[in-house]
Amino acid sequence: MLRWLGGIAPGRPPAITAATWRKVREIDALAPDMEALDDVALKRLGRSLSYRAKAGEPLESLLVESFAATREAGRRRLSMRHYDVQLLAGAALVKGAIAEMQTGEGKTLVATLPLVLYALSGKGAHLATVNDYLARRDAEWMKPIYEALGLKVGIVESQMDFDERRKAYACDVTYGTAKEFGFDFLKDRLIKRQLDEGGGDLGRMLTGGSASGSAKLLQRPYWFALVDEADNVLIDEARTPLIIASPPGEAQAAEQALFRFAARAATDLEPDEDFEQDVQKQTCELLGRGRSRVRALDRPPELDSTSLLEIYDAVERAIRARRFFNRDRQYVVRDGKIVIIDEFTGRAAEGRTWKEGLHQAVEAQEDVEVTVPSGHAARITIQDLFARWPHLAGMTGTIATSASELSRTYDVAVAVVPTNRPAIRQRFPAMVCRDQEDKFARIVAEVAELHAQGRPVLIGTRSIDKSERLSQLLDAAHLPHTVLNARHIEREAEIVAQAGQRGQITVSTNMAGRGTDIKLGEGVHELGGLHVICTELHDSARIDRQLVGRCGRQGDPGTWRQYVALDDDILVQGYGPARTARIVARLAPRIGGNPERLLSTFQRAQRKVEARHRRQRRVLEYVERQRAEAHIQMSQDPYLDSPS
Repeated sequence: MLRWLGGIAPGRPPAITAATWRKVREIDALAPDMEALDDVALKRLGRSLSYRAKAGEPLESLLVESFAATREAGRRRLSMRHYDVQLLAGAALVKGAIAEMQTGEGKTLVATLPLVLYALSGKGAHLATVNDYLARRDAEWMKPIYEALGLKVGIVESQMDFDERRKAYACDVTYGTAKEFGFDFLKDRLIKRQLDEGGGDLGRMLTGGSASGSAKLLQRPYWFALVDEADNVLIDEARTPLIIASPPGEAQAAEQALFRFAARAATDLEPDEDFEQDVQKQTCELLGRGRSRVRALDRPPELDSTSLLEIYDAVERAIRARRFFNRDRQYVVRDGKIVIIDEFTGRAAEGRTWKEGLHQAVEAQEDVEVTVPSGHAARITIQDLFARWPHLAGMTGTIATSASELSRTYDVAVAVVPTNRPAIRQRFPAMVCRDQEDKFARIVAEVAELHAQGRPVLIGTRSIDKSERLSQLLDAAHLPHTVLNARHIEREAEIVAQAGQRGQITVSTNMAGRGTDIKLGEGVHELGGLHVICTELHDSARIDRQLVGRCGRQGDPGTWRQYVALDDDILVQGYGPARTARIVARLAPRIGGNPERLLSTFQRAQRKVEARHRRQRRVLEYVERQRAEAHIQMSQDPYLDSPS
């Protein structure tokens, strides 16, 4: 049975489970008729459904035939027949829900059901996911289903030119990342404004060199959007607005020199003596002694006209970059550029930059080219972007705990979809350790024991540096393994596909192969299945649940264990340094006692961090709404900065 959480958008009917199951039985009843059709007749049926939709027939009345045809196309072209629970999930998506489906339950295949139905109207259906790799993989994988029904599929990728993008958006079904959809929305708005004003540098930049009046917009009016990995896109990504910068002017030598001077100054300053820091808020402020030391430093001639206040601000940013932004955790250096690591997925967030000069402070810290900040030509939040689709739905493995936030922000409900087979994964008792060294030693010992049995093991870590530190310890123990993190993103599918093979050891950041199934190898089922080791709590319990969900897919056996240590990052993030010190002093003598009671202290810290992230998203939503209202009054366009 479907279980519904959160609110239902106005005008959207509440879920009637019995009626939904009747729809599934009707779809099942059509299976013999569908199987009797040859390929030409199946495609003709798809076109017939499209004619009816374009003629104005309600999509609800086409659902049974559309789902039955899509199911038959999957069986025939991919040897993948939708399960009944997948049909239930598809019906929930058509109604505009966020469907929570456990890992391995076939979300990629489920997506074809609502996408086909909404695409029949000829208005275009979009699937938004988290990166180019998943967009291309899923589009190419499912393409035979759409083609069997006479529908065209397009893919929008970050490196595509303007004309290729327009062609992709003209297709019946378009796969791409939420980021690319958002940036293309902003480009269309800017192009329209530039054309109205007679072209210009920005118009030529966005259209690949042409800012003539004949330039066409990229996107059609929005109709239906299905968000894959909805927790990541609609919640985690919602803290960062999408921004298109103004064309850069001449590089300002003084500004670049300021960032480099500040980075040099920050290396010699001491906490508590030269500056104060707030670990929870990740802020730094120079003290009197620190300011004196900064004033005493030799400054380059480019800073002769720069005020001391600007210099102090730059040094505080540089201290913040040095103290809280660590290489191989928050970012990597690739091809001479700073590439941010998404804290929730562990993947490289290509093209994203930190704001308020922080990105430039990190560039100076790493001694790469400092990009001079530019103005904002256009911006939009994830919340405002997805509010523009008249029909919105989503899928993920972990979203139920955020049902109230989704209801408030996006006006959608959450449907928890049952598994096709009962989940039988088992949880081993938690392990609470004194420090990182103790924790990693215990993890290596557990891995060695399971490896000797032939069981595959997946180890989830929070950062690149911790995954590589653990890799070194496994090497020292002569345990062969594979590492999956942002350094090896191009091998993600290959690594994840092998993670369930006999004796395989995989060390992964929290990307953990999202969107890719881990199938058990020969003989692994009898050994107990995949074992997942969670090395610490993440900023969100949803990420931990995603990692745990890698084992026990589709009724497979599987086990998992949670490890934590008294010097884990989550304690300081949740409680702050002073309170954490008192908590650690209290917990240390109790190590070896009841691990579940000790673990609860870490879980409370995690909830505090989650609450802080929720507040940040609400503040951003409020600020952007106020900003939009101001711009409506000035330019009647809430998402574009006013022309200077």
